Formats: sequence, C-alpha cells, structure tokens
Amino acid sequence: MASKRGRLDQFIARALQVSKKAVRQLLIDNKVLVDGKLAKAPDLQIDEFSHIVCNEVILQQYQKQYYMLNKPDGVVSATVDDKHPTALSLLAGINPDMLHIAGRLDLHSTGLLLITNDAKWSAALMAPDHKVDKHYLVTLANPIDESYIDAFANGMYFEFEDITTLPAQLTILSTYQARVVLREGKYHQIKRMFGRFRNPVVALHRESVGNIMLDNTLLPGEYRVLTKAEVDCIIQH
Repeated sequence: MASKRGRLDQFIARALQVSKKAVRQLLIDNKVLVDGKLAKAPDLQIDEFSHIVCNEVILQQYQKQYYMLNKPDGVVSATVDDKHPTALSLLAGINPDMLHIAGRLDLHSTGLLLITNDAKWSAALMAPDHKVDKHYLVTLANPIDESYIDAFANGMYFEFEDITTLPAQLTILSTYQARVVLREGKYHQIKRMFGRFRNPVVALHRESVGNIMLDNTLLPGEYRVLTKAEVDCIIQH
C-alpha cells in the first residue's frame, strides 16, 4: 500500500466538487486548516493522515493505526479470502478500511503479525536496507545438526529467482527445534532453506520483528494496539 500524497487544492476540489479557482478563494479567505494551521498554498503537499478542515467542516481526519496480532494457524495474511478467515477479520470492532498487513505469514504459520494503515512505516519495516531482524521458532520433522548453522549463515542460492539469500542465523534449541533470524522474507524462505536438508518444517512461529516482540499475554487470534515505543523503534531502526 503506497502513501497517498497530493496537492491540497486537488483534494479540496474533489471533496467539495468545486473548481480550483473556488479553492484558491477559500485559501485567500482563510477558510482552510491543515493539521490545525491556516493553509495558503494551493500546492501544499498532504497525505492520507493530514487533518483537513474547510469552512469549519472536517474533510479528512484519518488517524494512524498500528496493531499486533497473534496469528493462529489457518488464518490467511490477507484482507479478503473466499476459503479461510483473514487476519483483518480478527480485529473485532476495528474498521478495516485502509489497513494492510506489514510482513505476511503463510496460512499455517503462527505468531506476530503487524497490521497498520501507515504505508511509510510498513515500508521501513520490510525494506531489506533497514535490516530489521525477524525471529522465528521452527519445529522440524527430522533431527537438526551443526551442519545447518553454516549453511544458513552462508546464504543459499535459489535458482528459480536467481537470488542468494542474505546470511541467516540459526540456533539449535533441541533435536527438532531451532530459532532462525532473517533480515529478509523471500517466498517460503525458511521452509525452502530447510528443504535443502530434506527436513520438512512442522511448525513456524514468528516471535518478533525488530524490537517488537509478540505479547505473550495474547492468545491466538487476539490483538492489541502497539505502544508508541514499539512504533518508534521501527522508524528509528
């Protein structure tokens, strides 16, 4: 989802169904407030979160929203789906308009899912250049050994996309379980990396993204609003 930037006069002309000449007169007459300040410039750049008032009528007042969801198995990371419940459908009482998912999880993967209407924030979250670590708890069908560690650290070449994955950190927790840290999110990446060892992933659970950790008080399917510190840690990363 891209940020919706544009000119103030174009927005008001569309919202009120008037000409740009009429909009210019409204600006001259001090009838327009943007984020609480008098607006004079027709070409003032606004976005979907600019608070816009014209002639004491609110034309736009969207607020930025940020949520964490403990995604259950069997829920799709999508806004609409004909076969399965969606992540947005679990946000009871929240208007899903403008919301999107920042960093999807597969149908049967579980754990931390971040949902927002702030496109700039989600872009920073997912951009490889920002190198935001994503921690996953992985359960395997077959035993794991030390040879996995170097293979993940060296990156793996995927011929279909003609790419080599960034170095990933793998820590063995037990015979069948490991923690994997990624700084990217290629298609089914973790499952495909373990697939090189012919070791199927039984369960994949995302524990954290950057400094945002899944709230362990949230049951599967529950959500909460992110704290200001959690929001800011992505922007400042």
